[in-house]
Amino acid sequence: MKDFTYYNPTKIEFGRGKEKEIGRYIKEAGITKVLFIYGMGSIKKNGLYTKTIDSLNKYGIEYEELDKVVSNPLLSRVNDGIKLARETEVQAILGVGGGSVADTIKAIAAGVPYEGDVWDFFSNKVVLKEALPVFTVMTLAATASEMNGNSVITHDETKEKFSIGSVLVNPVVSVINPELMATVTSDYLAYSAVDAIAHVIEVYFTATYHSDFNSRLVESIIKSMMRTTEILLKNPDDYNARGEFAWIATQALNGLTPTGTQGGEFPNHMIEHALSALYNVPHGAGLSVVIPAWMKWYKNQNLAQFERFSREIFGLESADEGINTLEAWFKKIGSPVTLKELNIPKEDISAITKNAYHIAQTWGYSKNYSEQSINEILQKA
Repeated sequence: MKDFTYYNPTKIEFGRGKEKEIGRYIKEAGITKVLFIYGMGSIKKNGLYTKTIDSLNKYGIEYEELDKVVSNPLLSRVNDGIKLARETEVQAILGVGGGSVADTIKAIAAGVPYEGDVWDFFSNKVVLKEALPVFTVMTLAATASEMNGNSVITHDETKEKFSIGSVLVNPVVSVINPELMATVTSDYLAYSAVDAIAHVIEVYFTATYHSDFNSRLVESIIKSMMRTTEILLKNPDDYNARGEFAWIATQALNGLTPTGTQGGEFPNHMIEHALSALYNVPHGAGLSVVIPAWMKWYKNQNLAQFERFSREIFGLESADEGINTLEAWFKKIGSPVTLKELNIPKEDISAITKNAYHIAQTWGYSKNYSEQSINEILQKA
C-alpha cells in the first residue's frame, strides 16, 4: 500500500423516512436559512417537495427556492443560483434530487463566496478555498455525489463539460432513503449501474500500483452492483436490493477504493463528458458506449489486470472474454454500447475527439491521450 490521507466529512442518514428530518439536520449544523434547489418538478408530483418544506418549517429553517435543474447541469443555472444565494443571504445550499442537482448545489456553494467567475474553478484557473455548506436528499443512486466533493457542470456556450473536486463541497449531511428511488425507470437504473461501475473500474485498470485489497474491493462493488441491478429490473419494489444498490453506488466514489493506490486516471469519463456536452446524452448511457471501446483499445497496457477482471468477475480467462461479457451485460440491462444507438453519426467523431482532447489537456491526460488515440477509441465505439 502507498501512503495516503483519507478524510470524508459527510454524515449519511440512511433509511426510511429520514428525509422528513432534513430540517433537523440543517438546524443541528447551526444553519437558519438555505437555498432549496431541485430539478424539473418530479419531487412535487411524488410528495417529496411537501415533505421537505414541512421539515424546514418544523425546524424553523427559512428558505429560498430555485428549480429547473436539468440533466447534465448547466453553468447558466449555477450562475442563477449564485445570484439568488447572494441576494437572499442564505447560509447553506440544500439539494433534493439526483446527481445533477447535487452537482449544481456544489457549484453554487463554491461560487457564492468567490468574487470572480465560478467557471475559474472548473477550468483549473483558481483553487477552491471557501464554500457554503451543502446538504442533500438523494432521489437517485449513481454518482455518489452524496458523499464526495465532485461537481460536473456544462458550459452552455462553449460546450465544455468540466469538473471540480474538493472536500470543501462534500455535503455536511446526506439523506439516502431507498424508497425515494423506487420510481426510477429501468433505463435510468441501468445507466446508474454503469456509472457506478465506471467509477471503480477506471483506476482499477489504469493505476500503476493497485493492491490486492483494492482490487477485491472494486470487484466486490462491481459484482454486487450487477447482482442488485438484475434483481431490481425484475422487481423494482425490492427494498433491500434498492438499499444495497444505493449504498454500493455511494461506496464507488466516496474516495475509499483508490486509497493506497498509485496513479490512475478517468479516461472513460473524459471521453463521455464530450459526448454528453455535445449531445446531452445520459451520462451512464454514454459511459456504456465508451467503456468497452476503451477497454479494447487499452487492454494490452495492463493485460494482467484485465485477465484478473475476467477471472474474478465472470469466471473466464482471457481479457477479451471479460470485455465482451461486460459489453454483453450492458446490452442485457438495456444500456447502449454503440454511438449509433445514441444517434451520433460516425462523421461526428472528429468533433467529439477535439472536445475530449480539450478535457484531456485540462485534466492533465494529454500525455497518454492524444487526439489520435481518442479518435481510435471512438472508432471502436
